[in-house]
Amino acid sequence: MHARDEKNLDTSIGSVQLRINELKEAISSMIFKIEHDGDSLNWPGLLDNFALLSGHLTSVSKSLSAEKVPLLRNFSVLPLLITPVRDELLVQMTEGRISTFAHDLVPDYLRTKPDPLVEQKIASYEPKAGNLTYDTQQKQVAQFGKIINHIHEIADKAKQEWESETSSRTSQPATSSTVDTHVLVYAIGSGKGLKSENVPMVQPVLNQANNNLMGMGRSPAGQPSGSVPGQMVGQMNKAVSSIKTNIKAASTMAPYDRR
Repeated sequence: MHARDEKNLDTSIGSVQLRINELKEAISSMIFKIEHDGDSLNWPGLLDNFALLSGHLTSVSKSLSAEKVPLLRNFSVLPLLITPVRDELLVQMTEGRISTFAHDLVPDYLRTKPDPLVEQKIASYEPKAGNLTYDTQQKQVAQFGKIINHIHEIADKAKQEWESETSSRTSQPATSSTVDTHVLVYAIGSGKGLKSENVPMVQPVLNQANNNLMGMGRSPAGQPSGSVPGQMVGQMNKAVSSIKTNIKAASTMAPYDRR
């Protein structure tokens, strides 16, 4: 290959690679919108995204069909090095998708045609599809659409059940009440809401007892109540004397002798 042909090939490959990178960015942006903004997306927005992808594909086709671009199908790609060792340069070039250029991966990455088994299946299906009439094709498409809708309903129902089970597991029953907490705080801090019990009037009884002790009252027989204090004093002495005391002499030694 001449130097001029090599230069044209490098230039054309760089141009195609630039268009492919733009297409890849558009596809990544569309996938991101579908995954994160799926609820807010509508059909006109999806049509705009598909129109953008179609424009990028058209630019790639124009780059490949330009006059200065050589026919890439006339060139073959051969691996210079096949090794199971991790290649950091390959990881960087493929954005982390491919880490090794091993023997089992080369046929898949450098394949220009489908797998032989896939080609055989396609070859067997094409005659069958060509022999079908238009009405039969439409019936099969409608039946296939019903199957897909049924599978979608089953998946959607399973998703709803799973979300409800997850929410019921994560939601724990309430163990406290804000209203009851406020009532307790008010009751402890200010006594709000507490019922007051009827306390018997002790002070008049004490006053009457003091008057009796002072000899201010009279007995029912007209006698002075001076004997009442004596009786009360006797009862008090009797109550006091009923207390048993056990006083021991302090002659015993302490358990710990100091020397």
